[in-house]
Amino acid sequence: MIRFLILLGYFEMTMYLYVSGKLDQYINLHYSYLAFLSMILTFILALTQLIVWMKEMQVHSHLRSRSAKAASFIFLIIPLIVAWFFPTVTLDATTVAAKGYHFPLAAGVDTSVQEQEGTTVQYLKPDTSSFFTKAAYQQEMRDVAEKYLKEDTITITTENFMAVMEAIYDYPDDFSGKTVELTGFVYNDPDNPNQQFIFRFGIIHCIADSGVYGLLSSGQTDHFPNDTWVKARGTIQMSYHNSLKQSLPNLQLEEFQKIKMPTNPYVYRVF
Repeated sequence: MIRFLILLGYFEMTMYLYVSGKLDQYINLHYSYLAFLSMILTFILALTQLIVWMKEMQVHSHLRSRSAKAASFIFLIIPLIVAWFFPTVTLDATTVAAKGYHFPLAAGVDTSVQEQEGTTVQYLKPDTSSFFTKAAYQQEMRDVAEKYLKEDTITITTENFMAVMEAIYDYPDDFSGKTVELTGFVYNDPDNPNQQFIFRFGIIHCIADSGVYGLLSSGQTDHFPNDTWVKARGTIQMSYHNSLKQSLPNLQLEEFQKIKMPTNPYVYRVF
């Protein structure tokens, strides 16, 4: 009976996340079919366990103890409590400040915290190289770069944000001088009051490999507080960042205006 309740609780939790629209804050929705498959299989297994339990009850008919009933209830209710009552928090600039921001190849970056947490949190540049062979990755990113380098103005949308951002960091010299439009939330550079990062939180496969991605920006006299959502337009130039100890693509702003936060603030990698 306990197995049945655990499986049923998992099924109900997954169904709740889907119906409530919270599933996209845990996984890349391009892989949502896996969640659905898991949900269906869990429901089938739950029914199987229920049938097994009913047969066992017929063979061993006896009163169940109160402790067994209590245990069954607890196993059923825990996943539902987590899904229904624990708030789903949208990651924002507070998360960036708490974790710190580091360009993946920056000198002196301490990765011990990530190793202890068992996470692969990324910063500034999405890195999908581990999902390809070296040659396949280079070809994939070269194709992405060539596609957008042909455009007079590169419009970075929710759909292409991750791919374009990775291409910009892989081929910064090629994108230097290109005009770019993007939206994101502001994170003020703690080391330079004249610069702001324009970030979006992105998910490659699931929340475990998520990261905060975006561009350094400068050249605008109007500065917004952290977490302000903006639409920006400017030209990419390379500039050296003292704290990160390397040159970064820098969006020299031409337009910078406040906008409403999108319904889903996350972006996802599309392969």
